Amino acid sequence: MELPSSHRVPAKWIAEHACAPIRWRTVTEILPKGSIPEPELAALRREMVDYRLVKQIVKKQAATGVWGRNMLGIAPSAAQDIKAVGTIAQYRRLRELGLPESDRAFRLADRLLFRILSKDEDPTLLFEYKKLAKTNAALALWARNMITQGATAALAEGGRKDDPRLRGAAHRIMSQVSQFLRSDLADSPIVRKGSRNILHPDAFPPTVFCVAAVAYLPAVQRERAGFVERLCAFLGKPGPKRTYTIQVGKKIIKPTFTLLGNPLHADSSGRPKDLPFALHWIELLARMGAVETSPTAIRILTRLFKDCDAQGVWSPKGLRSLPKSPSKLADFAFPLEADTRTADRRKSDVTFRLALIAKVQGLDLEFE
Repeated sequence: MELPSSHRVPAKWIAEHACAPIRWRTVTEILPKGSIPEPELAALRREMVDYRLVKQIVKKQAATGVWGRNMLGIAPSAAQDIKAVGTIAQYRRLRELGLPESDRAFRLADRLLFRILSKDEDPTLLFEYKKLAKTNAALALWARNMITQGATAALAEGGRKDDPRLRGAAHRIMSQVSQFLRSDLADSPIVRKGSRNILHPDAFPPTVFCVAAVAYLPAVQRERAGFVERLCAFLGKPGPKRTYTIQVGKKIIKPTFTLLGNPLHADSSGRPKDLPFALHWIELLARMGAVETSPTAIRILTRLFKDCDAQGVWSPKGLRSLPKSPSKLADFAFPLEADTRTADRRKSDVTFRLALIAKVQGLDLEFE
């Protein structure tokens, strides 16, 4: 199965039917420069900044730069005492909504995220894990590592790619993952302990944060080309069939962000079981030039392109509601459209994302 060599971008349709963030990102990231006059571009930027979802998120940010008093939360969780989506996801959501990287919300958060990258061992920087980590040194180490990876991914997507602190953190993460990929553990990372299947305590597999950091740091990709090739080969293989957990000290943790192979799942016709995550993941693969390493990604993307009409508008049959994400791993990126009551509004997110993937993938673009 091969991807098409070209894709139609329904620029006029998006201008008429999509929300301000989608229209803004279409103009600034997909269309040729100078496609609309500067006064219209400035007006669109103001409309995007005033968009309801943007203002709601900015309003929830604390003066410390934190959202939801936690870092890694992707949804409320009673088990972790998480009552709101956390800082990493909210930071990335604002970037997905198109908010300029110079905005005050990012400046506030950047101070905190770069402090995390500096290996500051202040216990307060453990956030949602602070209480549990007091009596579990292994958990403290695991939490700092995962929060650091999340901060690295957020800053990379946030456009801080030239900052040496970010590049240094990304290289450290990649070195740890590279050691895992070169080891025998990469072939058998799950072990049996009592009645549980657990991740081997010495395994350091890639995470969704690690992959995002690589995807948004093209210079680091070039510097670590061998690592990127091994990483994508690992992520193209089928994941484990057995469910497993992560044991850190005496604490059992769900492997929410851990990757042990291909995370995409689709039916025989190429329809993804988690459309929001599939779109996000395929975009990351495209940014690494690695879509072809994942047969599942190719099958899903081919199906999504096939469901586009002659204009390039995603128009699947029976679209009565917006697809939800079982994993919630890509809720920060989908949907960008706040009003999904009409069919056109429900189509706009996927239509935009497919056009963006086509642009990043290097397909020939035809503008409608």
